[in-house]
This record gives sequence, C-alpha cells and structure tokens, in this order.
Amino acid sequence: QVQLVESGGGLVQAGGSLRLSCAASGRTLSSYAMAWFRQAPGKEREFVTVISGSGSSAYYADSVKGRFTFSRDNAKNTVYLQMNSLKPEDTAVYYCAARLWEYGFTRSEVLYPYWGQGTQVTVSS
Repeated sequence: QVQLVESGGGLVQAGGSLRLSCAASGRTLSSYAMAWFRQAPGKEREFVTVISGSGSSAYYADSVKGRFTFSRDNAKNTVYLQMNSLKPEDTAVYYCAARLWEYGFTRSEVLYPYWGQGTQVTVSS
C-alpha cells in the first residue's frame, strides 16, 4: 500500500505560481510512476502530468506543457509540481496518484490504484 498526501494548494492570481507537493509513505517511491490529475468544478478528472520512477522522464498534457514542471525527490519520498504562469482555467482540485513503475506510463486514471485526497488550486483573474 502507498499513502499519498498532497499539499501546497491555495489561491493565486493569474500569472502567478504555486508548488504542489505529494508525500508518499508505505513503500519506496522510486518503484512507482507518479502522476497528477485535476478536476475542475462540473468537469471530469483529467490527466496533467506523469513522471517515471527515476524522474528521468516526464510527460505533460498539452494544456500545461511549458508552464508546469514535475519533479521528484525519491530520497524524501516526495514529488513536486511547479506551476507557473497560472491561468483561471487551471482552477481545480489536484490529485496525486501512483502506480508501479514496472507497468510503465499511462494517462488513464483507472490504472492508478493509489490516490491522495486532493488539494485545491484556485486561480483568480
């Protein structure tokens, strides 16, 4: 089992930055691909980004590419989502998710068995 706890959400003006963290416990984080998803009010949850177990590779949704950076510190069992140039449409609850890295990358939320509780990000215009 992997337990995930997100933090770092909040209210920010458009153009601003936030850094989300997701701390994992229960297993060695390097064995897991980690991902961020988000869910805006009235919308389905959507893929944001995923990173490999070592952190050497990451993929992003087109909507955040060039603005968000996903990184990980396996020694601290923590991953980070640096969000720059935030837009009102980035407003959502952001969720951290994990799946064993041996199964590779996926953008499909149903293939992630472990989830955090979510953290709210609100971007004002």
